[in-house]
Amino acid sequence: MHSILIIVFLPLLAAIVAGLGNKQLGNFAAKVITTGALFVACALSWPIFLSFLSGNAEASVVPVLKWVQSGTMTFDWALRVDTLTAVMLVVITSVSALVHLYSWGYMEEEPDQPRFFAYLSLFTFAMLMLVTADNLVQMFFGWEGVGLASYLLIGFWFRKPSASAAAIKAFVVNRVGDLGFMLGIFGTYLVFNTVSIPEILQAAPAMAGSTIGFLGHRFDTLTVLCLLLFIGAMGKSAQLGLHTWLPDAMEGPTPVSALIHAATMVTAGVFMVCRLSPMFEAAPTALGFVTVIGASTCFFAATIGCTQWDIKRVIAYSTCSQLGYMFFAAGVGAFGASMFHLFTHAFFKALLFLGAGSVIHAMHHEQDMRYYGGLRKEIPITFWAMTAGTLAITGVGIADVFGFAGFYSKDAILEAAYGSGSQSGSYAFWLGIFAALMTSFYSWRLVFLTFFGKPRWAASEHIQHALHDANGHGHDAHETHGHGSEAENAPAQEDSGHEDHGHAAGHHGPSAHENEGTGGYHPHESPLVMLIPLIVLSIGAVFAGFVFHHAFISEGSGEFWKGSLVFAEHTIHAMHGVPTWVKWAPFTVMAIGLLTAWYGYLKNTRFPAAFAEQIGPIYTFVYRKWMFDELYHYVFVVPALWLGRVFWKVGDVGVIDRFGPNGAAWVVAKGSRYAQKVQSGYLYSYALVMLIGLVAAITWVIK
Repeated sequence: MHSILIIVFLPLLAAIVAGLGNKQLGNFAAKVITTGALFVACALSWPIFLSFLSGNAEASVVPVLKWVQSGTMTFDWALRVDTLTAVMLVVITSVSALVHLYSWGYMEEEPDQPRFFAYLSLFTFAMLMLVTADNLVQMFFGWEGVGLASYLLIGFWFRKPSASAAAIKAFVVNRVGDLGFMLGIFGTYLVFNTVSIPEILQAAPAMAGSTIGFLGHRFDTLTVLCLLLFIGAMGKSAQLGLHTWLPDAMEGPTPVSALIHAATMVTAGVFMVCRLSPMFEAAPTALGFVTVIGASTCFFAATIGCTQWDIKRVIAYSTCSQLGYMFFAAGVGAFGASMFHLFTHAFFKALLFLGAGSVIHAMHHEQDMRYYGGLRKEIPITFWAMTAGTLAITGVGIADVFGFAGFYSKDAILEAAYGSGSQSGSYAFWLGIFAALMTSFYSWRLVFLTFFGKPRWAASEHIQHALHDANGHGHDAHETHGHGSEAENAPAQEDSGHEDHGHAAGHHGPSAHENEGTGGYHPHESPLVMLIPLIVLSIGAVFAGFVFHHAFISEGSGEFWKGSLVFAEHTIHAMHGVPTWVKWAPFTVMAIGLLTAWYGYLKNTRFPAAFAEQIGPIYTFVYRKWMFDELYHYVFVVPALWLGRVFWKVGDVGVIDRFGPNGAAWVVAKGSRYAQKVQSGYLYSYALVMLIGLVAAITWVIK
């Protein structure tokens, strides 16, 4: 098990070497070192996972160093390896290694490649620190490290204002969630007198029913602690209310989107809830809250995904929605199903993001799907890879025969929600079913707009720019990539929602369906280093559910999990005992979503625009992301700016400066002017002053 030390620290070493070596090291050496380190870590992670899968491994703790000893608070830096850790190790190292390899091709024209690859490896190290944590402080260390690395990656193109703003937004919104996480850790130490995760989980059931003073009232102890900890998970995993940073994170390069949104940062909150599942299991109110938030996020994000035109934003909102599934699975007690969906989601979501990057690469960094069309013949490998990812996320499969990855994990979650019999479980089931319908619709909408129909490339400014360069009239066709052109192509998405229903031409771009032609441009398939990760992830998207579902969510899965999370057999029985219509509901809504997308984007292409016109205000509300950004702007940003101006104008300038340095300077200046008048230079003036002083002194003595 000492291989865990290599797995965790090799990416850190690679990040340090590539980051400090930078230009002196050179692009090729930096890429070889960081990518090689990740493939070594991946190669060492799979045997650990497979040993737990076969039942030949037991949980262990590998000490690293003595860390803190202060009074009763003592904890070491140690790496915990159990089934839950093993699952996350495979997910993180596999996706990160493939993202590193993919970035060789995608970032080929980027001048700052050593910095980029150093950030990727640093991110991976922080995530590995988080999932191997044996105590809450170490988990928080990794938690904050992931936040820092994501800030660096999202804002990688720091010369572009929108990228810098997106990085700051992600950092600030996550700090809000992290405040809750910190308070949860403080409260947990106060109650349990330890930050050791095993000790806390062992003592948690005995604390059920106890109360704690909080905000002047008495509350259930574990409910308060779990809700505070879950606020941290809401920020990191972009749940409703703290989700606004996630779509803006698309400002980073596409490999970053795949790494953050597939396997790593956004799943940290789900991992934390599953790791602390005995605490949550003893706090039913907190679990109900987790269920409601997860289900609401699942539905909310799916609605927005149906209206977006930017290919990466569609997939980003899809991530937000799928995280909602994972959380409400945990909320109804199906922690194994939650982790299984995290596992399968990593493969098909990384595949979809990297596939989208391949499309963007082929289309000269054009991201608006209205400028795509007919690409399946131009980039066939990318087409089949994204089709596999779409089949996986929409849950295509035949019960007891074969299904794609999402078929097993998503269906299990919906069955667990229905089988829980609780009100919150019923709420989650119905919202989850509607979200599954919308997931199928927006996923197939993406495929049909991108790969089918007639080419609409000629209207794209980016394509025209590429043709202009190809004819020898400008700079290299990929030069803008290094300055972060990716997020600049979607036509006024943020501020034009009220007038763009996908059919207006003008500056919003062409209709999603009118034939603009190719304009003489011929998209090209991505290089091999980008296609290999797509092929490998396609295999995961197709087979991960079929191969591993017995280990994760069958009646004997308790042997696999070995106590690393709460695994209730009655939950499995309830899942298997649901009515037949519940088992068929996900497949049915998937088919409805597929047929609706086919009808609207291939058969009757006027239908989407007409439908958007009919529900105009609702469409605008959903397209503008339920107005959360505007709401937060007026509730938080405007008052904060007003308060800042008050402190500046009134407090700083009006009070501190006036009565402080400026006031002191004014007194000195006035005093010097009066003193100047006394210094007249005439002898009789000085004699008069001396006489007055002498008289005053004699008068005082006589008294």
